[in-house]
Amino acid sequence: MTPHDLISPEAAPHAEARNEEPQPEAAPHAQRPHAEPPPARRVTVRFAAASSGVGPLTRGQDNMLRCIRGEAPEQINREASWPVPAGTSVPAGLAALRLLVERHESLRTSFPAGPGPDGFPDRQVVHADGRFTVAVVEAGELDDREVDALAAELGRIDVAVPVDPAAPPRVRFTIVARGERLLRLVAVVCHAGADGAATAVLIQEWHALAAGRELPPVTAPTPLRIAAAEQSAQGRRKSAAALRHWAKVLGAGPQTVFADTRITGPARDHAALLVRSRGAADHLAAVCRRTGAGPSVVLLAAFAALVAHRAGRGELVISALSANRQRAVLTDHVGTLAQDALILLDTGTADLDQLIGRAKSASLSAYWHSVLDAGEVWQLIEDVAHRRGTRFARQVVVNDLSLTIPAAVADAQPPPAADPELTPLPAPPLAVRLMFTVLRITGSLDFVLIACPQVLDPEETDGFARTLLALLAAAAEGPVPLGGLSAVLGPAEGGREGGCEGGREGEWRLVDGSWVDLAAVRELLDSTLGPHRLSLVDGSLVADLTTEDPGFDPAAAHRAVVAALPGRDTAMAPHRYVVRQVTPDGVRTVAGSGRDPEIVARLSALT
Repeated sequence: MTPHDLISPEAAPHAEARNEEPQPEAAPHAQRPHAEPPPARRVTVRFAAASSGVGPLTRGQDNMLRCIRGEAPEQINREASWPVPAGTSVPAGLAALRLLVERHESLRTSFPAGPGPDGFPDRQVVHADGRFTVAVVEAGELDDREVDALAAELGRIDVAVPVDPAAPPRVRFTIVARGERLLRLVAVVCHAGADGAATAVLIQEWHALAAGRELPPVTAPTPLRIAAAEQSAQGRRKSAAALRHWAKVLGAGPQTVFADTRITGPARDHAALLVRSRGAADHLAAVCRRTGAGPSVVLLAAFAALVAHRAGRGELVISALSANRQRAVLTDHVGTLAQDALILLDTGTADLDQLIGRAKSASLSAYWHSVLDAGEVWQLIEDVAHRRGTRFARQVVVNDLSLTIPAAVADAQPPPAADPELTPLPAPPLAVRLMFTVLRITGSLDFVLIACPQVLDPEETDGFARTLLALLAAAAEGPVPLGGLSAVLGPAEGGREGGCEGGREGEWRLVDGSWVDLAAVRELLDSTLGPHRLSLVDGSLVADLTTEDPGFDPAAAHRAVVAALPGRDTAMAPHRYVVRQVTPDGVRTVAGSGRDPEIVARLSALT
């Protein structure tokens, strides 16, 4: 992944969805108890492993540690109720947890404060021995449904408690028991220790260990080995190539996707919709057979087609989470590979089949260029915002978790009560406008749409989900012309030139690849520059203003405007400023772009 507010973490339908990568949890229908959870006793577990070591951070660890500093714990930690083998005792469960921590270096890793003035960690330390505490909560006479609700509530409370980066382990456990019988295991995983795919490995291994089975030795590379590879000459070349890919996409692609006058600030008040359909799984399989494409690519293309229609844009920039699990050698890696892939996709094709082909090529390129230095990406985003006058907003996110959620977890869910079954869910705050998280593709197609109501309200989200299912059903029969989407989705939002669309006022113009509301631009300039005159000349925004400050020039004006851009997705900084400086000696006019030549040169060197 890349910086968290662009990147944000993976999202699970019940805990979050952000991302990058949710952990599967209790059934969506479980109800929370109304009473406070009963008190817990605490058991100390000591571990002693054969391996230890010190080394640099991996790219993923560095990224997630930056996110930890800027996000609430519940947006970084992931809680889940792990399946428990029948008949497991509390002692056997504790022994299995000890073996799990001993087995994986990532769980025994700490990130001590670094030498810099901000104390940001510069290394990972793998501990051979240590201890951790497990909370044990007595279930008493609760029935199964009440036990599920208790486990969900315990996870909800514990996920909001920070996991100290400087102290292992990177995971925290709570057991719900009846006497010596282990009923539920609630885990809170720190994203700097394990991402969603890694957590799926941990869940499967815990289940085997708790059942008394022996596991083969770990063969996947450890975080220390990955860090060494990333710091090698080849690893640095790969990171540099990834940065160039991001610079190309951010420098030329649309900085924002959606443009709606309802967008009045940062994304907030999200709602989530869980969609489950057995018929859609059959339709998806049929599309894959017919086109030869994988299910992830087919779903990406179908989702992108609807987003593009909704946004009135042919070209989209999409952030894909779980991007670095594409190499077979990393499939079972336990650690965090949390970095986004940035997909630039042109949806201007005749039919969905052609778009599926484009989606395959674009996503492969993006996945290949997704191992990045998070600090360099942050700087790149700042530089692009300065040069283009728009700040990249991670508006559209996809997160395919279908291969990371263990079958035991997926199969434990009750079958859909209807086809399709649509269930509203609570959603966490995310720095995204629309997120598409795929949970399951076989037996039932399960996915979650998380939408900011400034882009899709609940009714619109419901319609979007049903249209996606209808599109898959049609594509199962043959190529689907994309020109006919208006018949089911209504007119595209792009019909805004000069006025109003769907009853929402705005002065929309397509400027430098992004939809811009001139009214929002004026408001931005009013708040930063004061009285001004805004004009659009040959596709460029020009701001004309007067000041009595002789030091206020186009460079100062541009810095002030760019600093106020966050949260203003429908606005854009002018391309040119005409500043009239009123002095005792008369009026002096200074004009220019206000762009810093050093920043422009730095970006030019990348692209």
